[in-house]
Amino acid sequence: MNNSLLVVGSVAFDHVTTPSGNREESLGGSATYFSHSASFFCPVKLVAVIGDDFPQKYIDDLNKKNIDTSGLIRRQGKTFRWKGSYVNDLNEAETIETNLNVFETFKPVLPDNYKDTPFVFLANIDPDLQLNVLEQVKSPKFVACDTMNLWIDIKKNSLLNLLKKIDLLILNDGEAKMLSGKSNLISAAKAIQSMGPKSVIVKKGEHGSLLVYENDLFVLPAYPIETVVDPTGAGDTFAGGTIGYICKKGKTGFNDLKKAIAYGTVMASFNVENFSMDNLIGLTDDKISARFDELLKISSI
Repeated sequence: MNNSLLVVGSVAFDHVTTPSGNREESLGGSATYFSHSASFFCPVKLVAVIGDDFPQKYIDDLNKKNIDTSGLIRRQGKTFRWKGSYVNDLNEAETIETNLNVFETFKPVLPDNYKDTPFVFLANIDPDLQLNVLEQVKSPKFVACDTMNLWIDIKKNSLLNLLKKIDLLILNDGEAKMLSGKSNLISAAKAIQSMGPKSVIVKKGEHGSLLVYENDLFVLPAYPIETVVDPTGAGDTFAGGTIGYICKKGKTGFNDLKKAIAYGTVMASFNVENFSMDNLIGLTDDKISARFDELLKISSI
């Protein structure tokens, strides 16, 4: 298979504090984590905006990872910055400060050679922008997206319109309950499925993930990690591994999605063991395969 994967989202600098310490000005953003993770499985085309303070070194590093950055637009101003803390709860970040900077006026424009990309992931951005991206791509084979409680709260109509046009929605348990109005996660996922997407993946943090696909259900535990250093980007890394594997295989059936989620789980487990993308940058295919086999071993009867 020679499929490629388009991702549209944010590239940012993070200031993160966890029980393990803190890291300032670390590379972050939904599209960055997703791209690094997905690039282990297939070529990635990245669309995002950066400021004139963004080092060329990081762009070079992305290109070395089989990530096409011709859709990465540099604007005058500062790159998006986020400051958060996990000191009180490793499962949920406390946002201390958000400076959108150039990301505030981000309007994705796809390069011509991106428009026929068969697999598309719309990372966590305004659903109106996600819809605009879909208007630019030509007959994609598979479209997945992420969202957050902010958009569910203030842009629900746009989000509901988007859900009619995608194949897979990935969101966390709190967001699933908020969007569906259901307190049970299975009921929530099925309710969201009725809004349009063929499949729904609900992330449950350290408790794994839940997949609803047509009339089928699949549950997978998280890979057990004794010391979580930095959970930032875990969900985007999970999505990158999941959609990256689907892109690699070119198949989107129930069994394919189950295996994809396992790879997403593995990628997220590596990500949380260190700050920022430190673990992803030095990761190898052999390490991924070994942990995948271990996850299957510990999750099967």
